Amino acid sequence: MKSHRFAVASLAAVIAIGGWVVVGAGQQQPPPPATPGAITNPAPTGGVNQLPLQLAPLGVTGEAIYPAFEGWGPGKDGANVILIGYFNRNKDQELDIPIGPNNRIEPGGPDLGQPTHFETGRNYGVFSIVVPKDFGTKRLTWTLVANGQPTAVQFSLNPQYWVDHFKHAASGNEPPRVKFAQDGPIQTGPPRGVMQNLTGAPWQPVELKLWAADQKATYDPEEGLSAAARGRGRGTDPAAGGRGADAAARGRGRGDDTPTAIIGSQIITANSGRGGGGGGGRGGADQPDIRVTWHKHKGPGDITYDTDEIKLKNDGDPNLFVEAKTNAYFSAPGEYMLRGQVNDASGNGGGGDLCCWTNVFVRVNIK
Repeated sequence: MKSHRFAVASLAAVIAIGGWVVVGAGQQQPPPPATPGAITNPAPTGGVNQLPLQLAPLGVTGEAIYPAFEGWGPGKDGANVILIGYFNRNKDQELDIPIGPNNRIEPGGPDLGQPTHFETGRNYGVFSIVVPKDFGTKRLTWTLVANGQPTAVQFSLNPQYWVDHFKHAASGNEPPRVKFAQDGPIQTGPPRGVMQNLTGAPWQPVELKLWAADQKATYDPEEGLSAAARGRGRGTDPAAGGRGADAAARGRGRGDDTPTAIIGSQIITANSGRGGGGGGGRGGADQPDIRVTWHKHKGPGDITYDTDEIKLKNDGDPNLFVEAKTNAYFSAPGEYMLRGQVNDASGNGGGGDLCCWTNVFVRVNIK
């Protein structure tokens, strides 16, 4: 999902942490920015709240949620696919925002597949919108109002936001391949439609099972370096800079990766955290090749899981699909949409490179 432009640092900053438009309280539609995804922060006026900057320290509760325009590019069928995520600035507050005035995409909405449940932190590639090839310079706007604070972002086929959903331009890395039956269709990259329909009862286990495969890393950025030079800058001090610092920062909060059991290809650890992927490159024998996490996208009740994060080994064999399964428990009847996020070793959001992971949707009816 890397951009074809190689001004990566500035573009990644806009996409990863800055692709949001801030809207003053009481506004029904945000003023269109000069460039889709550009940040605006209206000056305070009577009755208008000033939102914190995206890089300000996070709050525990009461903060805004920012929609995020990740980029767009062709799907496997040639259709233009816009990839969208969000950033919940609340450390401890997950929110449910129903489709309507406070959670709408226009024109054509208000419901174009966006989530109604918002987990904490940065969530990448949560859903996608397919637009026709003749979409041209048209724009869509996603407006969110969380804790009384409106934010919005515009999506368009801006050439500067073009991405390859299926191959990292520099490394050749590709997102994991996912299927829901051993002989079923394969999904990779942005979520497109519902892959599976399940049923269940409140607080009774509903089995979530898929098979995933991933290729080996195709490019080693340290190739040709001496043994002494390899690994420099990959320390655990985030202040030290370099790839290692970034990897250390991405890995925080995910718990101990030391395996307590390996059953077939599924790694069971004593402390698995949420987040959908580790950081850094492929590690030693104990490091997973693939990580699978499940996330609530929509639904009336709470969801818990037997295993928060499923870690798999397939030794980088793109043809070796390994099974990942857990049970989900739903607190209330109704229709739910779950998002399965499947990361390779590049981690959540591809470590900032917007490649390579796969998201899939599962619908569950609880009666």
